[in-house]
Amino acid sequence: MDSLDPVSAENLLNSSRPKSITTFTNRPSKEEAMAAVRTLLAWAGDNPEREGLKDTPKRVVEAYDEWFQGYTADPAKELSRTFEDVQGYDDMVLLREIDVESHCEHHMAPFLGKAYVAYMPTDKVVGISKIARVVEIFAKRLQTQETMTKQIADAIETSLAPLGVAVLIDAEHQCMTTRGVHHKHVTTITTRFTGVFKTDAALQDRFLKLAQK
Repeated sequence: MDSLDPVSAENLLNSSRPKSITTFTNRPSKEEAMAAVRTLLAWAGDNPEREGLKDTPKRVVEAYDEWFQGYTADPAKELSRTFEDVQGYDDMVLLREIDVESHCEHHMAPFLGKAYVAYMPTDKVVGISKIARVVEIFAKRLQTQETMTKQIADAIETSLAPLGVAVLIDAEHQCMTTRGVHHKHVTTITTRFTGVFKTDAALQDRFLKLAQK
């Protein structure tokens, strides 16, 4: 077999590696993104050069910067600072009604709702705002609700090593309410339980009652 030149060998190696959404490097320029928006405006049947649409590509790109800023954030970093002086506290820590503002990866339509996140600490806790920030990081990526629910639980479990994690997300998907079947006011609930929340039915039930009261 002929040997590969260094560039070809590196390309082959890269092609065999798992692709990470947080390390995607082939990001187009802002100008290329704006040109893509103009193409979509024209495809929709409008004139991208008319007065009302002239600045739309710039506004859309700036909105995308905000909506998808989760790609450049690290949930592990948010959870890295912990506190051990908890005076022996060993019960559930629960955050209710964390806002979820995300976009469906299938249609890029928004889905909006609330997240309920709990963990059972061992010898350390994390600042409560960091839990909400982890939800926000994963929400500000193209997502499915099922994947996001698991990602939030896994991030907390990996960083804090708690006795267990519970996550519930209740959201309304505009890819279902504004297109397709057009069913209004239908919400989707997803859950993820690990550790004691998975093995202790009474604890799981307590979480669900507190989350949805």
